[in-house]
Amino acid sequence: MSQRERAAFMTAAEGGPKAAQSANRIDHVVAVLSGKGGVGKSSVAALLAVALRRHGKQVGVLDADVTGPSIPKMFGAHQSPTMASVGILPARTGTGIEVMSINLLLPSEDEAVIWRGPLISRVIKQFWGEVMWGDLDYLIVDLPPGTSDASLTVMQSVPLDGIVLVTSPQDLAGMVVRKAAHMAEHMGAPILGLVENMSYITCPKCGERIEAFGPSQALRMTAQLGVPLLGRLPLDPELALRCDAGEIEEYRAELFEPIAEKVAERLPATKTVPAL
Repeated sequence: MSQRERAAFMTAAEGGPKAAQSANRIDHVVAVLSGKGGVGKSSVAALLAVALRRHGKQVGVLDADVTGPSIPKMFGAHQSPTMASVGILPARTGTGIEVMSINLLLPSEDEAVIWRGPLISRVIKQFWGEVMWGDLDYLIVDLPPGTSDASLTVMQSVPLDGIVLVTSPQDLAGMVVRKAAHMAEHMGAPILGLVENMSYITCPKCGERIEAFGPSQALRMTAQLGVPLLGRLPLDPELALRCDAGEIEEYRAELFEPIAEKVAERLPATKTVPAL
């Protein structure tokens, strides 16, 4: 995307129908949300997209974490989106996952996004309504952590089929994910279930599970929230290396397969969602 195209995108006025809105056909929209940063929310969102793609589904990832975008890095996506008459064409990963993130529009991935809430909200609406997602079985939305303006914008502007909550075993993470869950309930966004990430470390010598961050809180948390447990994921050094190298699509994700299956099972019957 040229500098002029970037400027046109950033200054685009709201309102008025866009060609992309009528062309997109998205069956399911799933958001991934955590109460705080550092629990692996974005990696769970990326792994969900990868698992669904491995099952032959058409998948896109909308990176709504505008001030802390990490999705392009995980997928090794560096090519800028292109402007077309019908809208913005997202980047495409090696396995064919469509990706849109503010980091793909910045001159450098290290460029800071220092914006107020209204501008962030406008960009998220553009990612939803002006990007040519095409025909997707699933659009995964990586929300920012907590109960920020950006998350509120997504819940108000995007017809979500469900939310996946991500937490870790610490009590602090549990406390703030409950806040995020209450926000989702207040906004009428259905919660599909909870993933406890970094739940344990598997000893490479004996296979014993070591609960490095304390005992699992997953069952207690799901009971408090009244939502199902989608799964517990280990703290895996290989995943960290793959994410840093932009190779998350090459990560062996056997442990994530049951989680993706549970998410798909809990979604409503297939529907077609044009962008609003």
